[in-house]
Amino acid sequence: MDFRLSDDQELLRKAVREFAETEMAPHVMEWDEAQHFPMDLLPKLAALGLTGIQFLEEFGGAGMSAIDYCLCIEELARVDPSIALSVAAHNGLCSAHIAMFGSPAQKRQHLVPLAKGLMLGAWGLTEAGAGSDAASMRATASRDGDGWVINGTKQFCTHGAIGGVVVVMAVTDRAKGHRGISAFIVERGTPGMKAGRKENKLGMRASDTSEVVFEGCRVPASQLLGEEGQGFINTLQVLDAGRIGIAALAVGLAQGAYEAARDYAQERRQFGQPIAGFQAVQWKLADAATRIEAARLLTYRAAHLKDRGARMTRESAMAKLYASEVAVQVAEDGVQVHGGYGFVKDYPAEKFFRDVKLTTIGEGTSEIQRLVIARQLLGR
Repeated sequence: MDFRLSDDQELLRKAVREFAETEMAPHVMEWDEAQHFPMDLLPKLAALGLTGIQFLEEFGGAGMSAIDYCLCIEELARVDPSIALSVAAHNGLCSAHIAMFGSPAQKRQHLVPLAKGLMLGAWGLTEAGAGSDAASMRATASRDGDGWVINGTKQFCTHGAIGGVVVVMAVTDRAKGHRGISAFIVERGTPGMKAGRKENKLGMRASDTSEVVFEGCRVPASQLLGEEGQGFINTLQVLDAGRIGIAALAVGLAQGAYEAARDYAQERRQFGQPIAGFQAVQWKLADAATRIEAARLLTYRAAHLKDRGARMTRESAMAKLYASEVAVQVAEDGVQVHGGYGFVKDYPAEKFFRDVKLTTIGEGTSEIQRLVIARQLLGR
């Protein structure tokens, strides 16, 4: 087994790192405090291929591999996890759903502008009463002549207020349970669809998270995404791959938090020496570096399986579970190494600590990941 990156992958990592440090790092706290996604960054992300990382070039994508995708998300998250979250959600949810299950016409109409970064994509699954139990959703889509009418409210939608297109899941046949859920593509500006409340979040604040409300929202039959009744099944397949992106985000966040703590420990002096000279600090750094590398390898394994076209339900859940929980520990230890300075916004440790918790919640909580893994292990 060869764990080395190719020359092209090393160049990709370098290019994204330089972009993040040049175009993002000076504005991290500004964006965080403003609580909005910087739309002027979108064409710059697109110029690097970061708005269509894994999609075919014929549909405006960069045609990169799943490993390449991990490298990109890692390097963005190392500087600003909230921007990495927006890029991961854009690529791994809305756009991926269309790429995986859309018709050629739907891909030409919707995937191309998404992959080219002409707009951001949103994805509507979660509801107030349907979080981890997504199959209990209340949103409905009813047939109306040659189209569908959607009613309901989706919660915690990344880019819910700013996305140019939303992929929304709705019940089309309640009697069929999870096999009665379908997916639809709804364009921004469609009558009956509007942005609801914008969430005031603990972290990831530069990534827009809002409700999307559907009230008598009529869409043509051509906007049904995939087969009728297969929306929930397709959603699980989208999430299998999407979790690799969140794992990579957690790895990148942990790397950034670790590097901030390491650098601070070498600069901060107490009792006549840098605090990096004390074993208590050294062990925190050693544990962090080791756990990050293990999380990275789990993540790359899942990505490698995806590149081979193999099933990776268990592996992506393992990567997401382990990487996110490692990131929480590394971010917490980063605050501790900084001491009082870890509790103020003058140093990056504070923001990493606020941002990191979402990685154990978004795209399936740690509890759901353990459930997925257990079912795979036990064949249930």
